[in-house]
Amino acid sequence: MTFIQIISTWLIPVTIAFILLYGTIKKVPTYEAFVEGGKEGIQIAFSLIPYLVGMLVSISIFRASGALDYMMNGIKPLADALGLPAEVVPLAMIRTISGTAALGMTTDLIATYGPDSFIGRLASTIQGSTETTLYVLTVYFGAVGIKKMGDALKVGILADILSFIVSFFIVLLVFGK
Repeated sequence: MTFIQIISTWLIPVTIAFILLYGTIKKVPTYEAFVEGGKEGIQIAFSLIPYLVGMLVSISIFRASGALDYMMNGIKPLADALGLPAEVVPLAMIRTISGTAALGMTTDLIATYGPDSFIGRLASTIQGSTETTLYVLTVYFGAVGIKKMGDALKVGILADILSFIVSFFIVLLVFGK
């Protein structure tokens, strides 16, 4: 076994043991705290279900209706004029909504064009530099009952757009086309 394999095998059990031992030394009722945390986790999970279902249904409708394809046909001339591969634009849009869907798109782009292609590198950079803004706002804000999320949405979308643009220029600068 290599050193990294040993660390990865033992890191979680040692961390859990340390937390339990530290809690016991500090006279915290660790088992009761664990059970209480589990109860709260289940309550939060159930409160998130309506938000997740709503978001997933919306994504499915958007893709199945052909709206994504229609929008991509409209964006393609602009992307071509900027030298931006149109294949990555849907990834940039879906990434703000769903990390899993974006990962699937990134995997598909890499399988189609190769990991060392400009599209593969750009897709990987976009995947790592942007956030699932709509998912985060829907799930986390919904979990704590925040209803007014307009400013957070604007800032999050702006950050995603800037991340997409910067990703394009960094990959272009570092790797060329």
